[in-house]
Amino acid sequence: MQRIPGSNLSYKKELGLETFLFPVVFFAFFALFATQMGLENTINTMMNTAYRLLIDTVLYLTAICVIMGAISALLSEFGFVSLANRLLQPLMKPLFSMPGAASLGVVTTFLSDNPAILALAEDNNFRRFFKKYQFPALTNLGTAFGMGLIVCSYMYSLSPAMGKPLGLAVIIGIVGAVIGSLVSTRLMLTFTKKLYGTNAKMVPECQTMEIPPLNMRPVRAGGIGRRIVGAMLDGGHSGVEMGMAIVPGVLVICTLVMMLINGPSESGAYTGAAYEGIKLLPLVASKFNFILEPLFGFSSPEAVGIPVTALGAAGASLSLAERLVKASLVGPCDIAVFTAMCMCWSGYLSTHTSMMDSLGCKELIGKAIFSHTIGGLCAGIAAHWIFVLVSTVL
Repeated sequence: MQRIPGSNLSYKKELGLETFLFPVVFFAFFALFATQMGLENTINTMMNTAYRLLIDTVLYLTAICVIMGAISALLSEFGFVSLANRLLQPLMKPLFSMPGAASLGVVTTFLSDNPAILALAEDNNFRRFFKKYQFPALTNLGTAFGMGLIVCSYMYSLSPAMGKPLGLAVIIGIVGAVIGSLVSTRLMLTFTKKLYGTNAKMVPECQTMEIPPLNMRPVRAGGIGRRIVGAMLDGGHSGVEMGMAIVPGVLVICTLVMMLINGPSESGAYTGAAYEGIKLLPLVASKFNFILEPLFGFSSPEAVGIPVTALGAAGASLSLAERLVKASLVGPCDIAVFTAMCMCWSGYLSTHTSMMDSLGCKELIGKAIFSHTIGGLCAGIAAHWIFVLVSTVL
């Protein structure tokens, strides 16, 4: 394999083992559905499910992203982000073994998505606070809080469908995500120390850079009203982009996962309608329920589909949560676990590779994915047992 300079693409031989192996695996995967549902019903269900997800879920998620994007921009414009950054800075070194500047990455990814950390990482004013071994761990730290505001807002919005307030469950989920981020970041640092040592700096002292004025932050031009309107519109625009960015994950990943989770229609027959499936994932999960139940406390085998989906796309996992809540297959404890794992993992399998490549740390991609896998599992386990403990006390 030869890598194309300046690109994420590589060259491979025109014909190889995967050329002949992939069609076999691809058609075998679809045969898994077609043998039970029929080929026509499989295709119709796939198309109808994707359409219903687009109309019922994506547009709703996009609306949430636009509103929360506007709120995030207002919080940033009027200094709340700077305040949060100042409050978090003293915690970064003792908890994460990272410089105080890393707290800005936590705040920005929580308010937006995983790749937001890359905009900071390109700035030498930000890089200068890091040693070389700390810098790759930004991927794990930022991803653990990616889409946090969207995930928490959406999970809390399920309270009416659940029939009880979910504020406590969401808060416990955030605590679980923080624990997962600690595990992921600290584990990643053990790998980077071995590779880079602990003394090398990211930016040499001799390199000149423009230092921003002390205790100052950028704001929009104009009066209060103009700044408010500008912040809301700019933030809403970024929310639209985020909403559109989740479309592939929701339609592709969520469609397949739903077809693996759900069963036939209420009549017991396959009709090609949306949300039908072969119920394979609950069957597999039930075989491992003796492990999953004590660790994560899932109320039903179907619940395992949400963290599985969050591996590739947090937005897609949110739509699954709504359907499970409406079907009374999950409870508040599950919401705490979902919040922790969806926030901590937040589609890391689809972003870690490109993020590590952008940071110039391709050699650590495998280590970053491994560390974050362990961190996400710890986040879910922590959220479950914290919820059990709090419920016992209350």
